[in-house]
Amino acid sequence: MMGGGTPLPEGAGTPINRRTVMRVAAFFKPYWPTVLLTLVAILIVAILGLVNPLLLRVIIDTDIPQKNLSALYRDVGLMIVIPIITGLIGIGQTYLSTVVGQNVMRDLRNALYAHLQLMPLKFFTSTRTGEIQSRLSSDVGGVQQVVTDTATSIVSNLAIAISTIIAMWIISWQLALISLFMLPIFLFVTYRVGTVRRQVTGSTQRVVADLTALVEETLSVSGMLLSKSFGRRDREVERFEHENARLTALQIKQQMVGRWFFMIISTFFSITPAVVYLYAGHSIITGNSALTIGDIVAFTTLQSRLFFPLGQLLNVQVEIQGAFALFDRIFEYLDLPVEITDRPGAIELDAEPVRGDLRFRHVSFAYDAAPPSASPTDGAGEGEEVEIAGAAPIPAEKPAPFALHDIDFAVAPGQLLALVGPSGSGKTTIAMLVPRLYDVSAGAVEIDSHDVRDVTLASLGRVIGVVTQETYLFHATIRENIAYGRPDASQEAIESAARAAAIHDRIMELPDGYATIVGERGHKLSGGEKQRVSIARVILANPRILILDEATSALDTRSERLIQSALESLTVNRTTLAIAHRLSTILAADLILVIDRGKIVERGTHADLLRAGGLYAKLYREQFASAEEVAAGMAVLAPPAST
Repeated sequence: MMGGGTPLPEGAGTPINRRTVMRVAAFFKPYWPTVLLTLVAILIVAILGLVNPLLLRVIIDTDIPQKNLSALYRDVGLMIVIPIITGLIGIGQTYLSTVVGQNVMRDLRNALYAHLQLMPLKFFTSTRTGEIQSRLSSDVGGVQQVVTDTATSIVSNLAIAISTIIAMWIISWQLALISLFMLPIFLFVTYRVGTVRRQVTGSTQRVVADLTALVEETLSVSGMLLSKSFGRRDREVERFEHENARLTALQIKQQMVGRWFFMIISTFFSITPAVVYLYAGHSIITGNSALTIGDIVAFTTLQSRLFFPLGQLLNVQVEIQGAFALFDRIFEYLDLPVEITDRPGAIELDAEPVRGDLRFRHVSFAYDAAPPSASPTDGAGEGEEVEIAGAAPIPAEKPAPFALHDIDFAVAPGQLLALVGPSGSGKTTIAMLVPRLYDVSAGAVEIDSHDVRDVTLASLGRVIGVVTQETYLFHATIRENIAYGRPDASQEAIESAARAAAIHDRIMELPDGYATIVGERGHKLSGGEKQRVSIARVILANPRILILDEATSALDTRSERLIQSALESLTVNRTTLAIAHRLSTILAADLILVIDRGKIVERGTHADLLRAGGLYAKLYREQFASAEEVAAGMAVLAPPAST
């Protein structure tokens, strides 16, 4: 699970499969001309690298014995010029491979981020933010070396190794066999080391994700306030040190996996030339070989040229095994199903004037099990609902068959519908079905007689405005936060929206006015100020349908009155669905639905429901009203005085 202990992705400890390789290769496909040019450059460099050892043999066996100075000058000159040409081509090849690699990394990050944007809300309520950040940054960053350098290194070293072995074989197949007889054993052991490295890499990234989540949770403004308020600094430091120690141990293990093996390889490569000299020298002295001194020098030069790419290839195989553990984690997210998306032929709801008729037709809804690789929110018991601020509650392990049962109502433009009921009764769930943050399990939600599932998500976002009880502001300026839904809005329009939300005067009191940075999650502003900024954001977007999830919950009495006045004008000719716990909102409603255990148990106006004396009247007395408000409410019911 993604929570407190992510298991290795499926296949993390198994051989790299062809499908994974093809998926990785697909990211290179758009850049095939550059890749092809890079391969040509690599082959040219590999072939040019053979020239100097062969020239060396000519110089030793021919030019010097024949005392041919012109040939000597020519061959030595070529030995000087060729490395220069090779170096220049190598620089171009490095540039091309870097361009391809960085573009592939960009595409991979874009694909992962875009896919995450398509995930349903329940994915984010069930997955820690730090885990998501780890996949997007740490995991993608972990494969960057493989994508940018290792792929080129494999081709380059392979070309050098093959061409060098061919040249060595031409000079002396006996010496070539002596040099390479241990290679199959090394390849097998390298494969085994790579498998272990892949497993350790998967475990390391799991701990990195846990550590990232811990840092994100405890070093955020909210987490720090909680830690300081409860005096939990030492405990949080202890938790971090524990996770950091786990990460350190795994990283040490990851670095040390196979080091003894590679030390043996290095030693073997170092002593092999001595064996070659012994065999060749013995053959020449005893007259059993036609080898010349030039052949031996050229062969050992080629041999030294071969050992480095072979060592790199053996080591790269281990690195690739580890990198593919990261690719598995990335593809695991890319493979998450997109549950809420545009249907084929979906219409643009705002292509014509939207009236704002809202209709729930016998809607039932059930929360599915947690999304793949996502863990239920910690701390919930079996079947218990977990409240997520600003989102619907999600069941922990065994969800009830339905969270909503046969919800049926209609709201006309210009009407205000209030949803009232105990906490966890399903009010927010009803509201979240309108913009398709969730999809109904049965029935339909309609806007202007269009099923919202037949409407594009983008157009739904343009005609629906949401203000939740938990205000979220970006770490940006007040201007940018207000203009989030309309980035092209003029300063005049932004200020007009701020005035309507009763926040303009307060903004102008700040040193930088609308250019003030609000800080992480808007913590430089008070709760009421953040709420008014978020309301200004919705006012500027000018939606036809409003969803107010306790929109005035963070306001003091004075600010609430200002906001209520702004909202009253805002809701004219607009459909407004308000989740209400404040008396002022309830009194203004054209219709009140009382929700209990996912069902509509009462409906009517404030006066009708008070007369009925049911759940609404009970909640009203116990939670919503002071004694003075009760008296004011009852006065509404009093018969007119006789004249």
